[in-house]
Amino acid sequence: MRTKTFTAILHKEEDLYVAECPEVGTVSQGHTIKKAITNLKESTELYLEEFPLPNIDRSILLHLRSLMSKLKRVSAKTKKQKN
Repeated sequence: MRTKTFTAILHKEEDLYVAECPEVGTVSQGHTIKKAITNLKESTELYLEEFPLPNIDRSILLHLRSLMSKLKRVSAKTKKQKN
């Protein structure tokens, strides 16, 4: 089984986190960062089963890199600025 790493770009919209995989074009959301990434992983895996990328085996263990730690730092900084 080949492993391919994709990027997850996260941003917050009102009470939801939105996660996007720019290499594939999939997007998902969740009430937490973890849920948004989990949903994005699932939607990306399902998409790639139907529309595989060139030169990639159909059986992919999908890992999404995220900006989780950076997003948490930005979120904490934003909360401090509001106070």
